[in-house]
Formats: sequence, structure tokens, C-alpha cells
Amino acid sequence: MKILLDYDLTNMNTFRVPARAKFFTEIQSERDLSELFVAPEFKNNEKLFLGGGSNVLFTKNFDGIVVLNKLKGIEILDEDTESVEIRAMSGEIWHDLVTFSVERGYWGIENLSLIPGTVGAAPMQNIGAYGAELQNVLESVEALEVETGARKIFRKEECDFGYRNSVFKNEIKGKYFISAAILRLNKISKPKITYRHLREYFDQNKTEAKSSKDISKAVIDIRKSKLPDPAVIPNAGSFFKNVFVNEKEIEKILAKYPDLPYFEESGTKKIPAGWLIEKAGWKGKRTGNAGVHEKHALVLVNYGGATGEEIKNLAEQITASVYEKFGLKLIPEVNLI
Repeated sequence: MKILLDYDLTNMNTFRVPARAKFFTEIQSERDLSELFVAPEFKNNEKLFLGGGSNVLFTKNFDGIVVLNKLKGIEILDEDTESVEIRAMSGEIWHDLVTFSVERGYWGIENLSLIPGTVGAAPMQNIGAYGAELQNVLESVEALEVETGARKIFRKEECDFGYRNSVFKNEIKGKYFISAAILRLNKISKPKITYRHLREYFDQNKTEAKSSKDISKAVIDIRKSKLPDPAVIPNAGSFFKNVFVNEKEIEKILAKYPDLPYFEESGTKKIPAGWLIEKAGWKGKRTGNAGVHEKHALVLVNYGGATGEEIKNLAEQITASVYEKFGLKLIPEVNLI
């Protein structure tokens, strides 16, 4: 393990915004972790663990140590006639784990295809898409306490999962490094295509969801048709969380905007943030080198040369505009540094 000084982070984030780290290192093994946790550069500085860099916006240089997670490995721990238990190291690309699963006919994460980032980021965010969430298949999370290096296993109940939320983003934020995730997937066919865009995809293509691979392909096709590739147009996917309101609030908004789309979820109403942003006039709008994507209002993009501060300012303008129009507060899904 080598610790580098004054490291350029431009290629470490999918927004491709310029930023530098005081210290930088990569970890590729458990041995690297052991060395890292006793290194003075790590012990005496602010710490930031990076995976795919797809959920972060650097608004300034990072005056601490950035650790790039390269821990790899996917293994089957246990299986029976109905299910299989899989352990994936946190540095694995999330979509590679999905591919591993659907190629073997397992069910449970096919709806989460092509979500950017690593396995380690998945439980932090409780990633979800097209009617599915990680919490539905996750059994436990393996982690190390940053302060002591002590190992701990967080059972699913201890992760305190919510909408794009977990204990790792709140009470113990920055206190633990996730090293692996344990998932329990199904061997028995359990297609989940209640999400409107998925139903429409299979209806329009006159096909059926006979396998988890079929659903994975559908999700990939849908995502590619709507979301810009970060390798072509730098972005971090959905920038804001969708908005949850109660019955009284939804009735008030519907009285003024009867075309408002919303979904029932966990006893509340979920309003697509993309719709709010589009109705506020931001879809396809550009300010300087940053802008809102022309096909998906939930995606902020770097058209080339944008700084993190520039993108942050755009996000703040959008938030203020949506609040003024609807009285609803948008919350970033992206981690602002």
C-alpha cells in the first residue's frame, strides 16, 4: 500500500469535477486495510472512502486522506433448493454482482441493474430502482471500525434502512468502513414488474419476464434510453431524492396540479422529484458549464469544465425554485464534499 500526496481526484468522480486530496491510497486486500488503519496519514486526518465515485460531488479540495476501495471477490456461502447466500466484497462494481446473479438464474437484484457504484455503497444508500430495494435481499454487512480496526457484522435490522438511507449515513456516518455485503437471493422465479416503466417495456416489446436476466435486460434498456452515460456526459445519476408527503399535503398539491404523478409507499405518497424539477422549468436548462439533462430532469450534468461549486449552485437554484412553486423541499441524494 502506497500513500500519495496532493492527488488529482478528477477521474475519481463521475462528475469529473477538479479536486485534489491531501493524501490518497488504494486498498486491494485485507492486509492493505491493516496497514492503512495504523498509518499516521490515516489516523491523523479526515477520511473519505471512495468506490465508483458515482454518488459524490467535490465542491473543494479534500484536506485529508481519500481511500479508493478495490476489494474484490464474489462467493457463494450457502445454498438450498430455494435460495442462495452470496458474499460480495465492497469494492466490487454493483452491476457486476447483478450480472453474476442473473447469469446463474438467481432472483432479487435484477431490478437494480446498471445502478452505478460499488457494493460497499449499496447498503449506505439502500439503493433502489424499478420497485425494488437492497433491503429486501440484504442479510448483513461486514464492516471495520475506522477508529480501532475492530470487525463488526451489522445484521439487516441494525442497518436502519429507509428510503435511500441507512445507519451508515446517519448515526455512525464515517465511523465504519464497509468491507463486504451478504445477500440472500432466490432460486425460485419471483418477477417484480409492477413498476409502470417495466410493464410498458414488456407490453411494447410483446415479451415476457421469464427469467431474472429478462428483467435485467429490460432495466438496462430503460436506463440507457433515459439516463446519460457518465463516460460521455459526466453526471452522478439521480441528484435528488424523490419527495414523500402525507395525505393532506398531496390533496393540497393535487388541487392546484391535478396532473401530479405520485405513488403509494409505506403509508405515504411519493412524488417523483424529476417531475417537480421539470414543472419548475429546469429540464434541459443550462447555466454555464453545468445543466439539467434534456431527457431526465433528475440528472445534473457537467457539460465540460464545470466546477463542483458550479454544480452545487445549480442544485441550490433548483431547490429554491421547486420550493417556491410547490412548497416542497428537495434533498440531494448525492454526497456533497
